[in-house]
Amino acid sequence: MSAVSAPGVPPLAVYVHLPWCLQRCGYCDFHAHALRGELPTQAYVAALGRELRRQAGDALGRRVASVYIGGGTPSLFPPEAIGDLLADLDRVLGVAEGAEITLEANPGATETARLARFREAGVTRLSLGVQSLDDASLARLGRIHDAAAARAAVAEARAAGFRGINADLMYGLPGQGVADAEADVAGVLELGVDHVSHYQLTIEPETPFGRRPPADLPDEAAVLAMETACRRRLAAAGLARYEVSAFARPGQRSAHNIGYWTFGDYLGLGAGAAGKLTGADGRVVRTRQEPAPQRWMAAAGGPEAEGEREVLSGPALRFEVFLNGLRLCEGIPATLAAARSGCSRAELAAWLAPVRERGWLVWTEADRIRPSAAGLEMLDSLLLELMP
Repeated sequence: MSAVSAPGVPPLAVYVHLPWCLQRCGYCDFHAHALRGELPTQAYVAALGRELRRQAGDALGRRVASVYIGGGTPSLFPPEAIGDLLADLDRVLGVAEGAEITLEANPGATETARLARFREAGVTRLSLGVQSLDDASLARLGRIHDAAAARAAVAEARAAGFRGINADLMYGLPGQGVADAEADVAGVLELGVDHVSHYQLTIEPETPFGRRPPADLPDEAAVLAMETACRRRLAAAGLARYEVSAFARPGQRSAHNIGYWTFGDYLGLGAGAAGKLTGADGRVVRTRQEPAPQRWMAAAGGPEAEGEREVLSGPALRFEVFLNGLRLCEGIPATLAAARSGCSRAELAAWLAPVRERGWLVWTEADRIRPSAAGLEMLDSLLLELMP
């Protein structure tokens, strides 16, 4: 099958979900399951292979531009299993030369001694769930690691030859002050990471924190002060903010996440995995796999593996393009926004006029549509104005 090259058909990525972790955290609302018993490595990887082959026709001949293996704690899987998975992706779809292959890993999940083997298996980038370098904060969050384990994980990753190491870091934690949040940022910078995902703790209703919120969460003024201080320190260290919560050294931005934010396509493989695909007819479809791991493994390779399917069109499609694209500080090229949304430039200009008049949105001379500085700080309000 020849690759589709029409301007409305974006590049293709693959998201693989490995849903098990050693322990769920109090704030976690991701699709994850605490491991009980032995990890079903062989059965799960075999199911991924069956599901990959079922979805392969949706790739429309496109090679895979990036792969993201998320969870859960994917690094619980043996490096050999990750290597088998990546080799299968290459056999079935073809993985582009130099493709970014990201693996999420958690310090304390007994995987650090295997990091060199993950690199040998084909992983090129690690995303480490550091969250904080304060032991008391980590304990309150329900993390299984301490600060020493986080530092060791980064050091071993660098020793294994990884570059483009990302550290997930949270702020607005229970009992946290501005100096504490800034100390966490300073600590991960000292470790030499190349990318930081810096995001505020949010309390989701269907989590332990949601059912029993911590009493000592910082107030709004303190959270804003944390943001200001931490962003200043990240910038001074050479990590530029390029997305609402993402900061990177030059050349170290997450290619896979940029694919999401520019409304690229991606196959979703694994229990609870989301996917988004553009068909040969131009229709845009969002999917989600069956979330229960055992049911998904039994169904993988057949239509029952797909738990949800939604066709996006009209105002909903246009909104989703900007829901993603406006997360980028540089915004999205106007020509790309028009191609992804199916709208003319004139239609986009008319639709965006109210938020441009408020000063929240800029259509630049370089023909990019981006949030203004005020719009980036009030992105939720901006998007509410655009919501169909």
